[in-house]
Amino acid sequence: MNWDALLEFTRGPMFYAALLIFIAGMLFRLAQIVALGWSKDRTAARGSKLGGVVKSFLKGLVILPFVPWIKNIANRNAITFFAGGLFHLGLFAVIFLGTAHMLVWKSLLGFGWPTLPTPVIDWLAAVAIIAMLVLIVYRHYNPVLRLISGWPEFLNWLVVFLPMLTGYMMFHHMFFEYEALFSLHMITINIMLVWIPFSRISHFMFYFFSRTIHGLEYGKRAVSP
Repeated sequence: MNWDALLEFTRGPMFYAALLIFIAGMLFRLAQIVALGWSKDRTAARGSKLGGVVKSFLKGLVILPFVPWIKNIANRNAITFFAGGLFHLGLFAVIFLGTAHMLVWKSLLGFGWPTLPTPVIDWLAAVAIIAMLVLIVYRHYNPVLRLISGWPEFLNWLVVFLPMLTGYMMFHHMFFEYEALFSLHMITINIMLVWIPFSRISHFMFYFFSRTIHGLEYGKRAVSP
């Protein structure tokens, strides 16, 4: 197989087609959310709405999930809590703070930003991969999680796991030639881009909406979010 030709296709036409589908799909999902409207607030505020939003984001993005005593869920389901936190941390670092991926963002957006040292990104990627394996095994053996899990949950896991795995293998030149691994990495990324708008993985965009709404409601009532 001509891996160079395949790599050129997966990095070029296939990637931009997948990116276009991703953007169009996410915009459609966003339009659906906006179309739901916003009910008029008819009650007097007892506290600061802005303060509630700030506290909500601080807890969601800074404190959680690595300060377990802030939220009792760590005591009820520690494996999901910590493994999920480590996975999201590693995924965020790899996508946005790894030099290779930042350069891709720079080519798309026209600007870049500082990144973490490569050994740190490599370590966080390995932690994220291990955390994902822990999560899928736990989902299979935990009776409650197994009861509420179907093929979409396992497919979502696979769609995210494969780009992480192939990227790690490519960086370390494991098992296959570099061009082959790079091609497989790009194929899995393109599949993930197309799949995200049609799956629950798109929750990362709606997370910010829910945090804002919850913060407004809790701030208005002067209670902790």
